[in-house]
Amino acid sequence: MSQATTASPFTITNVKLYVLFRIFFNARFYYPIFTILFIDFGLTVAQFSILNSIWAATIVLAEVPSGALADTIGRRKLLRLTGWLMVFEISLLAFAPKGNPQLLFAIFSINRILSGLAEAAASGADEALAYDSLKFSGKEHLWGSVLESQMRWQSLGFIVAMTIGAAVYDPATIQIAANWAGLATVITRETTLRIPLFLTLGMALVTLVITHRFKEPRANEPITPKKHTPEQPPLRQAFHLTLETGRWILKTHWVLVIITAGFVFDGIARVVITLSSQYYRVIELPEASYGIIGAGVSMLGLVLPKITRRLSEYRSIRFNFGVMALLSLIGLAGMNLFIPYHGLIPAIILFSVMYFNGFFISDYLNRMTPSNRRATVLSFKGLSYNLL
Repeated sequence: MSQATTASPFTITNVKLYVLFRIFFNARFYYPIFTILFIDFGLTVAQFSILNSIWAATIVLAEVPSGALADTIGRRKLLRLTGWLMVFEISLLAFAPKGNPQLLFAIFSINRILSGLAEAAASGADEALAYDSLKFSGKEHLWGSVLESQMRWQSLGFIVAMTIGAAVYDPATIQIAANWAGLATVITRETTLRIPLFLTLGMALVTLVITHRFKEPRANEPITPKKHTPEQPPLRQAFHLTLETGRWILKTHWVLVIITAGFVFDGIARVVITLSSQYYRVIELPEASYGIIGAGVSMLGLVLPKITRRLSEYRSIRFNFGVMALLSLIGLAGMNLFIPYHGLIPAIILFSVMYFNGFFISDYLNRMTPSNRRATVLSFKGLSYNLL
């Protein structure tokens, strides 16, 4: 990102804010104890599954419309909406009362809807704003460096949040800290239940501040499709832009190939990651090692972005997709052998595909997509990922 210092001041600001936004929006302290947190509040496993379905459905329904709105009324407005939605959704969890199962489920349902809307509103808008800021200054060739920096810092933030979140939720760990500090108090699960949520609420407030500091690349210039006039209602403009962009993707060969390839590679890796704990058990890894392995996988994000940037700059799309295909085949074939202990190696190879895929798809799509539909195209990409 240091190369971007030759760009205009607002471009540098937007790029830095984009990296910070990705860190604070995604590093949530309750992620390592997500399932047990909901259950410890008093929800059942069945209710937890329903809540996850509500969250996923909200993202799918709102993903593309939010991207089209970002291209129509401005990306900054959607990012500000994201900041407020994050504050509201985390506040609901942090201050949710216990003891009334029906009320609790209703509160958590609203949380899942707001969380899904926040994910959808951010998807595409942040990346489109950052890329167009570089393009406005004639520095779009630096996007690979920005992505490399963003992925490294986001991985680091994720590692920190996962480690601290799990630690502060454990009463025994907090009891040791309290004893060391000379506090005569007994720490229980009730004491630690909301600590990860309050820490995440702090992240949400920082995210809100960040979103209010973004600036649009072209001040006072509406981003609208050329066929439509600014006098049209924003929702109608967004609807027309969604249809036009869908047709444009279908007619633009390489864009369609890139989105489809991203969907395939992401789907393969995501299924394996979802079932990773069961796989670790089959290859006889001790359960105590799962958290360490998770942190280790996250550390791939500190190393791989530099490799992916070099491949993106010096190799063709065909070559790079071939690399991902080869890594996927090696990973899947190796995992299929279920080799005790050493079966972790092919799993890590397959996990690395997620980082390659995220970098390549973002880089290629932004290069090929015109500014007036950039967030919409990125939202179509996000929608394809969330269909699995």
